[in-house]
Amino acid sequence: MRFDPDHLDALVAILRRGSFEIAAAELGVTPSAVSQRIKAFEDQIGAALVNRGSPCTATPTGARIAKHAEDIGLLEVELARELHLDTSGGPVVVRIAVNADSLATWFVPALSEVSGTLFDIVIDDQDHSADWLRRGAVNAVVTSATKPVPGCDAFPLGSLRYLATASPDFVSGWFSDGVSAEALARAPCLTFNAKDTLQRRWAEAQAGRRVTPPCHYLPSTHAFIDAACAGLGWGMNPEVLVREHIAAGRLAALSEMVLSVPLTWQVSRIMAPALAPLTRAIRAVAAEGLAPA
Repeated sequence: MRFDPDHLDALVAILRRGSFEIAAAELGVTPSAVSQRIKAFEDQIGAALVNRGSPCTATPTGARIAKHAEDIGLLEVELARELHLDTSGGPVVVRIAVNADSLATWFVPALSEVSGTLFDIVIDDQDHSADWLRRGAVNAVVTSATKPVPGCDAFPLGSLRYLATASPDFVSGWFSDGVSAEALARAPCLTFNAKDTLQRRWAEAQAGRRVTPPCHYLPSTHAFIDAACAGLGWGMNPEVLVREHIAAGRLAALSEMVLSVPLTWQVSRIMAPALAPLTRAIRAVAAEGLAPA
């Protein structure tokens, strides 16, 4: 089966913009023409590709085909670059899964080093981000998994260091007799989401046994720090983000124990040549922003 390039362009534009009307403006055609292209495409595939709504979203089949179209765009740009042809046809889209703390600390400067590229960033826990690559839903990931996903290349990046921190008043109130297993089981902690195991891992290493503290759920790196400063609970925060707060007395470390999370850049081997400039930028920025693994 061959896909009509106009149909692919319409699908990608709708899913990127979330609207038939805005996609039509981007493509320089009428909304009716875009609608007709998608209807013809869905008839060819025999399945719905777009969930009509505000915004429009992809069906599972639509998402897979749109990802295929974006990959083709990347490969065509790489081929044109190798053949010294004109590559000014417009930006390509690269989808990446990355953990929120990397995005909030070292990751973004690497993206700025790559021109002619639009980034579609998916946020997921570093222990689960590789699943996106296994499903073929992204081109590359930042992950804690050191074993390469089948069909992918893996590049160790270094470690993101975490400190268990809370406000001084919280520490004196909940840990007046020290950071014991009993105190950790009672003191509220901050948790990003159900996938976040950093607090539990640190508490178990500190206490020497399993601990299940009561949890607040705050899916935001910076809200973690704000909540800790406000005395809402204790949490694992990237060391680079809390140094100034600790120096200013707004936060205190529960102990000197650091939790280091090694990170790896994994990229689809098929797409690796096209993503080589991004991989170089990621590795260079990580070498400066992360601790040695």
